[in-house]
Amino acid sequence: CTVIFTIVATKDLHKPILVLFCNLAFSDLFTSSSGFWISVLFITNPDSTIFGSKDMLAPYAFYTTSILSTIYNLVSIGIERYLAVAESIRTRFRVSRKHSLAAVLINWVLAFFFGCLPLMGWNCLHRENNLSVLYSPLCVDYLIFITIPHCVVAFIVPLFTYLSIIIILRKRKFKMKAHGQATGTYKSAEIQVARTSIFIWLLTLVSYAPFFAGVLFDATNHQCPLDLYPSVYIFRNCTAVLVTMNCLGNPIIYTLKTKELGAKLKALKCPSGNRIHACTI
Repeated sequence: CTVIFTIVATKDLHKPILVLFCNLAFSDLFTSSSGFWISVLFITNPDSTIFGSKDMLAPYAFYTTSILSTIYNLVSIGIERYLAVAESIRTRFRVSRKHSLAAVLINWVLAFFFGCLPLMGWNCLHRENNLSVLYSPLCVDYLIFITIPHCVVAFIVPLFTYLSIIIILRKRKFKMKAHGQATGTYKSAEIQVARTSIFIWLLTLVSYAPFFAGVLFDATNHQCPLDLYPSVYIFRNCTAVLVTMNCLGNPIIYTLKTKELGAKLKALKCPSGNRIHACTI
């Protein structure tokens, strides 16, 4: 919420990449809120989250939508960073705020479409075959349809974009070095991109790999839910905790590493004496 408020309230932060950061923060907030909704249902009526009920369709749909939106935003940020670096010496194309807003709109449309498919009828409320054990009343084929393609996209696209950024920066550094120019800026940028990409991959791997493993287990499992209780459902809850931790880590990795936004957040947290005096006047 702090990230969203800071970006929206500060006009000089309305840049293409910060628009995507703001939308990523909103997606993470949506994910945490949906997870809290499911947690409340688990506390008040545990059987509904284990055996499935109609009341779980809407929370799972919103939870899926928010996770898909987060994945699309992560991919969009990687693509925007690649275009910003690859096209920085060209003038025929630049990523503008309109492009970022269009990407945000497309991301949410796709996320709501795929996430709300169970509400449109793709569920196993009235049939026991193909029923998911971990996420009843969702269907196993729906979980596979959602999980596998998006995991591939979430891993391959950022890998391509961030590696491409590092390669481009290294080539430009060698060219400048060959001409006897200073290369400290490119070396610093290369190190920063490499560190950020490593943090991204570690956080994404730790957060979503257990969930992906749970879906694969769900697809190959044919046991009764009572036979799997409680260990498998504890594992399911742990995967939800890891997804929420990803929502907490994204603002730190993406947003707080941005010097402009970091300075604004520090100014809100620790206003200087001059600012307080000016506000008083």
